[in-house]
Amino acid sequence: MTNSRLPTFLLTQGDLNGIGTELILKSFPKLRRLNARFCAVGSFREFEFQRAHFKFPIKLAHIHSLDEAHELPQSVLPVLNIEHNAKTHFGKMRADAGDLAMQTIELSAKLCLAKKADAIVTAPIHKEAISKACWKFEGHTDFLAHLSNKKVQMLLVDERSHLRVALATVHVPIAKVSEHLISQGISEKVAMLDDALRHDFGIKKPHIAVLGLNPHASDGGVIGREEENVLKPMLKALKRKFSLDGLFAADGFFGAKRYREYDAVLAMYHDQALIPFKMLAFETGVNLTLGLPFVRTSPDHGTAFDIAGKGIANPSSFICAAELALKLSLSRRPS
Repeated sequence: MTNSRLPTFLLTQGDLNGIGTELILKSFPKLRRLNARFCAVGSFREFEFQRAHFKFPIKLAHIHSLDEAHELPQSVLPVLNIEHNAKTHFGKMRADAGDLAMQTIELSAKLCLAKKADAIVTAPIHKEAISKACWKFEGHTDFLAHLSNKKVQMLLVDERSHLRVALATVHVPIAKVSEHLISQGISEKVAMLDDALRHDFGIKKPHIAVLGLNPHASDGGVIGREEENVLKPMLKALKRKFSLDGLFAADGFFGAKRYREYDAVLAMYHDQALIPFKMLAFETGVNLTLGLPFVRTSPDHGTAFDIAGKGIANPSSFICAAELALKLSLSRRPS
């Protein structure tokens, strides 16, 4: 990419049968006013089918390479076509839709790794559908880590409330979270989060809150021993290098809105982070993947099969994801 060219963002179609295509089409009139070039990736046939279904007054262009996108006016949404037999069946879990969704992610990641695009904004995929299609990945995060050969971390961001919540473990069964923390620790996660806060968000001295694992952060070892035996010793060592506080009981921490005192929060497992985050920022929250050699963001919600095809999906989180991707892409570009 050259400095003179607008950053290029790829919008992956997500699961055809959810709200992903609708979100992209509905968001584009606002996105095209941003200082970036947007290109959808997926089945052009199904983009056009859903454009007609929802009666969106935008023009699509069928393209075979990103070079073609740069020749189009910004009022037109280019669709980098992937030939696939999947067709839209709103609200249905289907393996063919899962397969197409993964192919769009794979192609988009390869384009970013080849420096032909700057960022990916991913529409939601359905984990059961990709599993039925025999893709051996749990979702976007681990698939992108595999494709880029990088260790990654999930960071949930709400720019409007300055709320940032990272995860020490992601799609790990509750029964295995403790085992994972004991074997993997949190040092790498703290370091990656601190680095992102400094370089992506421009925070010179990040201040991070760390949540405990057990209820009440174990109440001094009364409810579990992970805090006393594992997490507190880790935290003590990490404080020599990073600005950290904790271990906080998650319920009281979020209930008292103490996240406002910190630049970011490190949670121990998926629901400990996702439940309060979605309660606080469901319509504006963004999922950011740290550690990749390119920017990847997504809306902080799923495929919403229950409302697919009805034209009522809220594009706010997708638009916020694109806006954050632009902000981060510009911060990473050489001056």
